[in-house]
Amino acid sequence: MTATQTPRIPGLTFRQRASRFDVKVSPYLYVSPFFLLFALIGLFPIAYTLNVSLYQWHLLKGQGAFVGLGNYADVLGDALFWNAFGNTISIFLFSAVPQLVFAVIIAAVLDQALRLSTFWRMSVLLPYIVAPVAVAVIFTQIFSQYNGPIAGFFEWIGVDPIRWSFDVIPSHIAVASMVNWRWTGYNALILLAAMQSVPRDLYESAAIDGASRIRRFWSITIPMIRPTMIFVIITSTIGSLQIFAEPKLFDQGSAGNVYGGSNRQYQTLVLYLYELAFPRRDFGHAAAVAWLLFLIIVIFGIINFLISRTIAGQDARPARRARKGGTPS
Repeated sequence: MTATQTPRIPGLTFRQRASRFDVKVSPYLYVSPFFLLFALIGLFPIAYTLNVSLYQWHLLKGQGAFVGLGNYADVLGDALFWNAFGNTISIFLFSAVPQLVFAVIIAAVLDQALRLSTFWRMSVLLPYIVAPVAVAVIFTQIFSQYNGPIAGFFEWIGVDPIRWSFDVIPSHIAVASMVNWRWTGYNALILLAAMQSVPRDLYESAAIDGASRIRRFWSITIPMIRPTMIFVIITSTIGSLQIFAEPKLFDQGSAGNVYGGSNRQYQTLVLYLYELAFPRRDFGHAAAVAWLLFLIIVIFGIINFLISRTIAGQDARPARRARKGGTPS
């Protein structure tokens, strides 16, 4: 018997062997339904979409001729794709960046000793449970060019009303506002849970050494919640690049089979994919857009991961000094 071999225990009963087998195997059986369902409704559609993207594929007629990467070349040569790509990046910047900033601020405030803390924590989550349709109806009225409260404010101060539904940047801000309003509180609670797991003695040691509250936040809190921040950044990036419901519901009624405004001024990549798939019934090009969007999300996710890890890691040494009792100057 070699040193790496496990010695066999003689004289085990059948029940003891079954118990040992249960301890080793049952955890995998418990988690297997998730992986089986994920393979069925997740991996299989992804692989099938890749297959569709290589053919001329009509919604009603089905599979046509094999074109290889021709669908990808056609999509990349389409000006509408790049318009949708630019709109998606713009809405992503207007949504993901302010969303993260306000989520961190709200989480930091809720992490303090507040009265009715449970009430405030539940309150920031209320926008998340509101249906996207209701959010779109509310914000459509808020950003109405003539009848909304914002238009009334601009009229009161003597400024011409902004064409929120027709101009490019204002429409992107309006759509991003819906996303921020709905998801900021959700991300704030995730960050709050990470902040509450930070040992309080680190703050006490830093305060005794003379570190200000802001310095303690940057030198202790941010480095300690780095994994959670990376998670929030990546999930926010994925959600912002896949945005569909908000611009679709914000659409005031475009002519024909055009989605994302009358001039596609806030048409995102998913709306462009939707337009290809259903009004045009061109599943081959729609599947190609889906895979290009997947690659874009992977690239942005990697970039955000590297940037967030670098920024959060800059204050890791002060946090370690604070943990050891040093001054985070």
